[in-house]
Amino acid sequence: MEAILNNCLCFFNGVYDVDFVRLTLLLYEEWASYSVFYKYQPIGLIRKYFGEKVGLYFAWLGVYTQMLIPAAIVGVIVFLYGCATVDENIPSMEICDPRNNVTMCPLCDQACSYWKLVTACGTARASHLFDNPATVFFSIFMALWAVLFMEHWKRRQMRLNYIWDLTGFGEEEEVSVRNVKKNKDEKVKLTCSDRLPAYMTTVVMMCLMISVTFAIVFGVILYRISIKAALHMSSYPAARSNIRATVKTTAAIINLIIIIIMDEIYAAIARWLTTLEVPKTDKSFEQRLIFKTFILKFVNAFTPIVYLAFFRGRLVGRPGKYLYVVGSYRMEECAHSGCLMELCIQLCITMLGKQLIQNNLFEIGIPKIKKLLRQRKSEMDTKQEEELNKTLRRHEKDHFLGPFIGLNPEYMEMIIQFGMVTLFVASFPLAPLFALLNNIIEIRLDAKKFVTELRRPIAAKAKDIGIWYNLLRGLSKVAVIVNAFVISFTSDFIPRLVYQYTYSPDGTLHGFTNHTLAFFNVSDFQPGTDPLEPMHLGYKVDMCRYKDYREPPWSTTPYDFSKEFWAILAARLAFVIVFQNVVMLMSDFVDWLIPDIPKDISLQMHKEKILMVELFMKEEQGKRLTMRERNTPQQPRSRPNSHTNCV
Repeated sequence: MEAILNNCLCFFNGVYDVDFVRLTLLLYEEWASYSVFYKYQPIGLIRKYFGEKVGLYFAWLGVYTQMLIPAAIVGVIVFLYGCATVDENIPSMEICDPRNNVTMCPLCDQACSYWKLVTACGTARASHLFDNPATVFFSIFMALWAVLFMEHWKRRQMRLNYIWDLTGFGEEEEVSVRNVKKNKDEKVKLTCSDRLPAYMTTVVMMCLMISVTFAIVFGVILYRISIKAALHMSSYPAARSNIRATVKTTAAIINLIIIIIMDEIYAAIARWLTTLEVPKTDKSFEQRLIFKTFILKFVNAFTPIVYLAFFRGRLVGRPGKYLYVVGSYRMEECAHSGCLMELCIQLCITMLGKQLIQNNLFEIGIPKIKKLLRQRKSEMDTKQEEELNKTLRRHEKDHFLGPFIGLNPEYMEMIIQFGMVTLFVASFPLAPLFALLNNIIEIRLDAKKFVTELRRPIAAKAKDIGIWYNLLRGLSKVAVIVNAFVISFTSDFIPRLVYQYTYSPDGTLHGFTNHTLAFFNVSDFQPGTDPLEPMHLGYKVDMCRYKDYREPPWSTTPYDFSKEFWAILAARLAFVIVFQNVVMLMSDFVDWLIPDIPKDISLQMHKEKILMVELFMKEEQGKRLTMRERNTPQQPRSRPNSHTNCV
């Protein structure tokens, strides 16, 4: 080991004839091993072996993982606060109180019957774990955290640029062979009219793929509606015992499987579309490919989540006048405690499933399967392969490893994870913790893959992470708006505040549950939609309740939106505006407060500039003196006058 370290030290001292086999061994022991997960990455060695571009990726991944530690700690504290206060939450206590004999309207037509509100006790208590006042604080914290993360990375990147002597590096793009065709030694340039069909194809295909994603989500919605009705009609008590949890979990798993499959399809389509466009340079090709892949994968991953957060339960209608799709499918309703719990389940399953299956099992399993297939196709047995390996050189052995396909897939999975962590963090405060645990494994998994399973890529210089930084910055801005809407419209935070400070007789939340329930006269059901078993509860029901702010049936305007509805809507919109502007202002202030360049690096760069200017001035002065000496004519020497004294 000492010999390897000495060899590595010689490498840093400028001796470039390093034995790469020993360097690979050093990287494997100090970086690609799971037993060193708690250590910092040897970014210098990574850069020396793989180049600046790969080194910057692992440096960025290390900074991101490091910054997830405080976010994960605060998220766990917020979750524990919800656990500690669940028994003190008045709305869930009212729902769980059996003395509140509240009869609720059916959740579906005919197959579903009336039900007691107390049966939603478990869902109400679980919702409080994620829907409590601490989530507002956590949303603000995560918005500021995203800004701090971006600033921290900019400073780290500037330090690496200085250490790696990249501060004056300008990327000189080589003309790509994708857009150059030689005809009689002349370059043929494609005009806008030549590229127009490819651009139109790209636009049409992107819209088509996004429409396919929407159609798949709509299909899952129909699955939830139909399976819920089927379980209600089932004669098995086990099937009818926990219908809501069964439907939510199975639908989330189906969404996860579809997301994983469509991700692979979208990646291939994005590459095909980018090839059709024939970009001018390799950098342009890469940026266009990243942008298309990001749009498709982002829509694929977040469309089900956006539906649950902002659309489910709002396009329903009311008892007696429900909204139907595809004929007789009645749109879904949220649970009495809101859709936040279902949103949390979808986020949890999607995030954990993508990390476990797509990011880890695929990265481990697929290379192993490919290796086994290559071995089976080989006609040599084990002994012959060992003899051949002894005769091959290092670079010849590396040729049998998997090809390096670039850093885009690695960046993409982390960017999608960053979106999961920031966009809907108000509904899932444990997201940073799961991301942190995944990234600790991801760093060592990627390291092992780069060192042992992939061919060593051609070293490429880069001074930043490129378009990925712009995507991260855009996501951090969008996250503020999304979390404002989640808190305002998806959770019950605003209705609770409005009730407590406007309608509550004692300034508390006592009576909030009854305040959120509207009345419905069962005689107003549309023909063919009333329950088939109206006596399911053992008594005749004349009036049932449903969650909405509407006028009662005995009002002069029955079932119209009440004044409480409009007051709460105004409060929600006001909260979105105030939250967005305040958090954006705080984020911009933090961005302005923290300099992009560390002070010591800035001073050192300033000193180097002064030294360069002084050196330049000295050289110029020397040149001027030399020119003067050359241009000044030399005068002939005169003999000294001798004076003779006469005696």
